[in-house]
Amino acid sequence: MKEKVHFTKMHGAGNDYIYVDTSLYNIKDPATAARVWSDRHKGIGSDGLVLIGQSSMPEADFTMRIFNADGSEAMMCGNASRCIGKYLYERTHPWPLPVKEGNGYQETVIRLLTLSGIKLLFLRIVNGIVESVTVDMGEPVFEDGMQFNPAKAPLAHVRADEAIFVSMGNPHYVIFTDDVNEVEILGKELEHHPAFPERANIEFAEMRPDGIRVRVWERGSGITQACGTGACATAVAACKTGRAGRKSHIIMDGGELDIEWRETDNHVYMTGPAEFVFEGEVDIVL
Repeated sequence: MKEKVHFTKMHGAGNDYIYVDTSLYNIKDPATAARVWSDRHKGIGSDGLVLIGQSSMPEADFTMRIFNADGSEAMMCGNASRCIGKYLYERTHPWPLPVKEGNGYQETVIRLLTLSGIKLLFLRIVNGIVESVTVDMGEPVFEDGMQFNPAKAPLAHVRADEAIFVSMGNPHYVIFTDDVNEVEILGKELEHHPAFPERANIEFAEMRPDGIRVRVWERGSGITQACGTGACATAVAACKTGRAGRKSHIIMDGGELDIEWRETDNHVYMTGPAEFVFEGEVDIVL
């Protein structure tokens, strides 16, 4: 027996996902659905599947679960959370949360529950359209306390002074280089390296006058057009190593993001666009 499931495809800086409202559809096996639907030749095509739900906790308004293209579940995705903000505001009527007037625009805040905790989404709205979303990504975590042991399993091809481990709710290894295209050669090897027991997202970053050029190998998805948590990890790594200040402009394959690591609360804030691509229906086997 099959059921039709309505989906929306969206992207944030080229990082594209399939979005399904679980208040309307029960996706019993999201890991399999992610693998099948994400196939770019035989499916819809995406970096993964995002499930949007209603929160049962009073501390959060909505929930997010995200499954990579290989079916593995991710803790958090910055680009996907921005898209969720746009999806919810432009698709939910009437809008249930307070809206504040600004100077020529409006603002509203969504509390989004993820596996990395509750994230705040600050939506900037112009003429009823979400123009941009800023996500409070929380505090970065460095090697202390993380499952990371490069001494036990040295990372080939990478010098210690070129790389730094940063967690933004999920693990990232940021490598500063003059050739970001090395990610195509080393990304998969490093994702599965014994130094990372839970695997890792890999960023190759080049400092440029107009910003930081980054290419990403995402855990469970391979090379993607952009990665929100990866952009945050890169900005934090650049600041931590003295390569940049507290604000960075990140240039990825699919678009650009602005990242601020604030001294006031030690939180990382990511601002960028979110776009609808198309909608459709797909079969799911019950």
